[in-house]
Amino acid sequence: MDDRWTRLAELAVHGANIQPGQIVMVTGEIGQEEMARAVAAAAYDRGAKFVDVDYFDPWIKRARIEHADPDTLDYVPEWYGGRMVAHAEEHGGRVTLAGVVAPNALDGLDMRLVGKDMLPRVKELGKIVGDRSTNWCIAPCPHPEWAKLVYPELPEDEAYEKLWHELEHVLRLDEPDPGKAWEERMDALNESAKRLAGHRFDAIELRGPGTELTVGMLPTHTWWAADFSTADGLRHFPNLPTEEVFTTPDPLRTEGHVASTKPLVLRDGTIIRGLRVRFEGGTAVQIDADENVEALRSQLAIDEAALRLGELALVDRHGRIGPLGTVFFNTLLDENAASHIAFGSGFPFLVEAEDVGRVNSAPTHVDFMIGSPELEVDGVTAGGERFPVLRGGDWQI
Repeated sequence: MDDRWTRLAELAVHGANIQPGQIVMVTGEIGQEEMARAVAAAAYDRGAKFVDVDYFDPWIKRARIEHADPDTLDYVPEWYGGRMVAHAEEHGGRVTLAGVVAPNALDGLDMRLVGKDMLPRVKELGKIVGDRSTNWCIAPCPHPEWAKLVYPELPEDEAYEKLWHELEHVLRLDEPDPGKAWEERMDALNESAKRLAGHRFDAIELRGPGTELTVGMLPTHTWWAADFSTADGLRHFPNLPTEEVFTTPDPLRTEGHVASTKPLVLRDGTIIRGLRVRFEGGTAVQIDADENVEALRSQLAIDEAALRLGELALVDRHGRIGPLGTVFFNTLLDENAASHIAFGSGFPFLVEAEDVGRVNSAPTHVDFMIGSPELEVDGVTAGGERFPVLRGGDWQI
């Protein structure tokens, strides 16, 4: 096996902090087998009791959209979610492989039908994350088809090598000790989150090209970096790479309009370009895009709460992803290049007990990027006083 796969897999398993005796669930797509095998080996080396790999095939999803009764497309067998719940009840670990393997699998389909089929996401995942019952990590998996999408101007072999090179850089695999490098970056991100949390702003205002948005905060909210602990106290990094600090907002208090600054790529590979959203009273009342907007509208139509926000994340310019200027067409990477917001489920562990019931509990979570060097972010106190938070990608607090 190529040593690159081994090092990448070891970092993913390190991020998830897999423990001796754990059952490990690895989720990926057809085409990511080499990475999945490397993750299994790395997990067993750390003492995993059992590794279970679950593959999603986007071409099977295409067959369903083309041939199944449209009225059945929102159906997911209960045992899909039940399997994840049972795994979480045993406090297992999870590694999810991110990246593109079939960028054209759903081309030409009715996007309204594509959006009705939520797979590969299951609704139970939001509660599992909120309960902090598992230690987990999402990590990118290079693939030639992904490379062609990101670098269409290059020959296929060169594109694939460039994708590897840039992923190794943003993952800090080019450091002598990637684990230590991530510890140091987490220290900086945690410090930024701590400073933001100390202000307990009543609202965050965001202004940039196509964006004039005010996001209300819950009274007891805090900010975190992607440096988690399970309910049992087991530390893990849920995303690698990660460059964000984030909170969960008041789902009833978003006002204004916002324009995406990078393409949104849904979990099934559908690419939505030029997304524009207008909010009133916390709800997205208008959703437009230059491409494939019906897929997103259909996904958000499953629940009224899905049209409200569950996350606000800020990203400074000192990470490794944004300065590359690469659009990776993958949310794991692109959301850590730029500040972003997310429709759907929030994070109950980011508020105190009295506000837990107010956190968005929608069965979906869809991030999209709104950050750029031009984005200005201010914090607003309950008394109406404004403080600059981000300017030109630099923290002001």
